[in-house]
Amino acid sequence: MAESKTATKGTRRSAKRTTVTSKKYEGFTAEEQAAMKERAKELKAEARADRDRAAGERDVLAKIAEMPEPDRAMAERLHAIIKASAPDLSPKTWYGMPAYANKDGKIVCFFQSAAKFNARYATFGFQEAANLDEGTMWPTSWALTELTAADEKRIAALVKRAVS
Repeated sequence: MAESKTATKGTRRSAKRTTVTSKKYEGFTAEEQAAMKERAKELKAEARADRDRAAGERDVLAKIAEMPEPDRAMAERLHAIIKASAPDLSPKTWYGMPAYANKDGKIVCFFQSAAKFNARYATFGFQEAANLDEGTMWPTSWALTELTAADEKRIAALVKRAVS
């Protein structure tokens, strides 16, 4: 006597896909694309002949000059604070932003204008090369709407600590 085969063999169910009604990803914004293009230009310039400190300073000052107020005033003041607090850091642009690198060329800190990405506030931040580790959690960037004397003093102390 022959055994009967199960009815499910050979039967396939199609998987139905559900559509999500969320916003469709449309890629990088124009501001993000511009920042990436600026970074590519910076990398090409660094790959060419050795760039000296003066060239980096000129690039940073040119980027600062392009900023709208009040970001320009904050960037100029931060530039002066960083130069005074950590004279060994080299100014350079990084994704089109003023940044400051250690002797190994690694970015320690940077300033991002609010206008850069149409943000509500400017940002002063630190990268991994900064020696700011404090326990298991610590801040790496600060929102800036203006710079007070107390803010300037705190930033100077943070920059000194970051390069120690």
